[in-house]
Amino acid sequence: MPATAPTSTGASALPGLDAAATAARDRTVIGLLIGSVFVVILNETLMGVAIPVLIESLGITASLAQWLTTAFMLTLAVIIPITGFLLQRFSTRSMYLLAMSLFTAGTVLGAIAPGFEALLIARIVQASGTAIIFPMLFTTVFALVAPERRGRVVGTISTVIAVAPALGPSLSGLILSFADWRWLFITMLPIAVAALVIGAVRMVNVGELRPGRLDVLSVLLSIPGFGGLVFGLAEFGEAGRQPAEQAASTTATAGIALAIGLGSLALFVWRQLVLQRTDGALLDLRTFAERQFAISIAIVTVASMALFGAIILIPLFVQDVIGASALVSGLVILPGALLQGLIAPWIGRRYDAVGPMSLVIPGSILLAGSLWGLALFTATTPLWLIAFVNIGVSLGLALLFTPLLTNGLSALSPQLNSHGSAIVGTVQQVAGAAGIALFISVAAAFGGGGAEVASVTADGVRAAFTVGAIIATFAIPAVFFVRRTPVPAGGPGAHGGHDASDPA
Repeated sequence: MPATAPTSTGASALPGLDAAATAARDRTVIGLLIGSVFVVILNETLMGVAIPVLIESLGITASLAQWLTTAFMLTLAVIIPITGFLLQRFSTRSMYLLAMSLFTAGTVLGAIAPGFEALLIARIVQASGTAIIFPMLFTTVFALVAPERRGRVVGTISTVIAVAPALGPSLSGLILSFADWRWLFITMLPIAVAALVIGAVRMVNVGELRPGRLDVLSVLLSIPGFGGLVFGLAEFGEAGRQPAEQAASTTATAGIALAIGLGSLALFVWRQLVLQRTDGALLDLRTFAERQFAISIAIVTVASMALFGAIILIPLFVQDVIGASALVSGLVILPGALLQGLIAPWIGRRYDAVGPMSLVIPGSILLAGSLWGLALFTATTPLWLIAFVNIGVSLGLALLFTPLLTNGLSALSPQLNSHGSAIVGTVQQVAGAAGIALFISVAAAFGGGGAEVASVTADGVRAAFTVGAIIATFAIPAVFFVRRTPVPAGGPGAHGGHDASDPA
């Protein structure tokens, strides 16, 4: 079909550019966003390993230091739901520059932070940029890439999402082995500045803007709603790692936060249902009226719980039960993450060729089976076997994430695309917090370590992965309802003017 010149970039030629030039420009935009997402996700996981160093260097308590990761996660949970509105009201270029400017400013502040308070602010500013860039990537991809080619691009994104969190702890440990904690920020700074400068030169606007009024009440409800939910779940997970006396207080705080979060979230949902009648919702919930999107989100929720639960519990098991070092515990989960990243592009191409069913069915079975395997761990389980079973978890997740996200988001109309991307990001944050809370809480409850023990035991780990395996097993029937989203005759990326599917 000949290239056209619509008011948005879409997948057709931009005004003044032929189809080939537009394709090259779009590949640059997608590649820039994928690179930026890699940087911000890598940064998100750097701080966990540094907590003990920061406790000693800044003279703070462990509970206070934990806020450096909790505040980051809370900021994501609060801002991501708003991005669906922002990406429709403001241009792609301005939102990208805002996101990377915030991330860069937070990185600079972290590098020069004189104490804990400034460092906490730095993490919040970094997280504000991170929260914008992730949904923007999916929104842009589904606006630029033709539906029949989206799988391979989402496969590339899945590689980034899989590899970056696995590299973060290893890179952090390497930096801290010979440098001060400030170098965690200094190392990220030139990359962030480069992304910002390149974006200022090469980023273009994608899609059509839809003017509208920001509903302040929705924002005010979303903050305690999503924030309270994630904070409450995070506190439940933290309580599972504390001695009994301290855990009781943390659990009470978690219960209050969850109650506030659920109540506020119920009011937020009601408000969105009212506002979406006039296209004024902050987060449009009509996305769930699309059956394939709703099914995909439900399965992704379970998979995300398994992912984050395994990421947090396997290293704790290796350290507390096996007795290995923190570096070894990170290396145990690294092969699975790397293999997940390597296979994701193939999975994307496979989805484009034959659809989701041949991927999600074996993926769900492999995930559940691997979790049942993790439930057999004992104190004498060799490290190679732990790494091998974790590879099964990673492959199962790879076979699920790429086809489900591609299929679900492809089912949405262009008007709901940015809201769908925001929902995906929000669900992954909430499900991740829920997975950590569930696995750690069950491990603590069945650990049998005594009131003063704040570490996991082999019995506790078996119980936690048994619960995870049961949930994953019950989710298997849902994948049989996944159906390939038909390629539309029109809409985002459907004009066929060029191929923007290769971000390289």
